[in-house]
Amino acid sequence: MTYAMHTAAERPDLWARGIPSEAVWPEFNLHGDVLNAWWGHLDEELADFQFVLYDEHNDDVVAEGHTGSLWWDGSDATLPDGIDAAIQQIFGRHRGNESVNTLCALAAESPRQGRSRGLAPRLLQAMREIGQRHGLAHLVAPVRPSFKDRYPLTAIERYVTWRREDGQLLDPWMRAHERLGARVTTALPRSLQVTGTVGEWESWTGMTFPESGDYVFPEGLTTVHIDRSQDRGSYWEPNVWMVHPDLGS
Repeated sequence: MTYAMHTAAERPDLWARGIPSEAVWPEFNLHGDVLNAWWGHLDEELADFQFVLYDEHNDDVVAEGHTGSLWWDGSDATLPDGIDAAIQQIFGRHRGNESVNTLCALAAESPRQGRSRGLAPRLLQAMREIGQRHGLAHLVAPVRPSFKDRYPLTAIERYVTWRREDGQLLDPWMRAHERLGARVTTALPRSLQVTGTVGEWESWTGMTFPESGDYVFPEGLTTVHIDRSQDRGSYWEPNVWMVHPDLGS
């Protein structure tokens, strides 16, 4: 199956038919402290960097992607501290009309029931196309490992090194990136912050948190810290930077 890529700027009609976030992410992921402050501005200010994959034969929008541009000197040590830091830099540079040279992937979204359709390579290819259109040199991604929720007590620094017997990365989403030439770089234990009241966290997770402490919860990549005295739940989602081959290669 061939899927055409169209940006939100090119086909706002298709963009309006995009993938609902609740069809992609667990509920708690829709409440990022920093990410949510900026997410709604992506298609308003950076429409050329947001895109859909369109199945023309069936008149179906099958996936969408979110990206933005930032500046990176090419050293792993200077990559942003996580997706929160990355999106802040993206908008800071855009609004300040500052130089950029790197496309940063922010999300590749397809409905959960459609994830066996082989969309991952096409989504990542489309991101390369976006970066090349804008004359950018690099493509980087703060990857959310798709199997990390099966190992919430394992440090992200260890998890991202795990490989199968055939030598490929254990994590399927990381593996999809690596198959297209990306390399694993910096583990990000504090990439995306989500805070809320205890009641909000109970609603988001379908759990009860009877006392303060750290809890494993459904689809969480690590634990959430519950402080009942402060009526607060705090979670830092871990990610990992993966760096793709330069866009000119």
